[in-house]
Amino acid sequence: MNVIFLLGMPGAMEWVVIGLFVLVFFGAKKIPEFAKGLGKGIREFKDAVKDVKKEVDDAGKEMPKIEEK
Repeated sequence: MNVIFLLGMPGAMEWVVIGLFVLVFFGAKKIPEFAKGLGKGIREFKDAVKDVKKEVDDAGKEMPKIEEK
């Protein structure tokens, strides 16, 4: 656990090296396809979260209110 804190977030030069590695490893044609799939997955996840929130809100509205004496 302490090792994670010592490493920290990558700096600018590390991001450049990671980007070059990804570009060489996957190739220029695969990166847009990967990004498109990632965007589609994120959109589906957000839609699912929105649906769950709506169901929870609707269920909260349908619950009968308890009258206090």
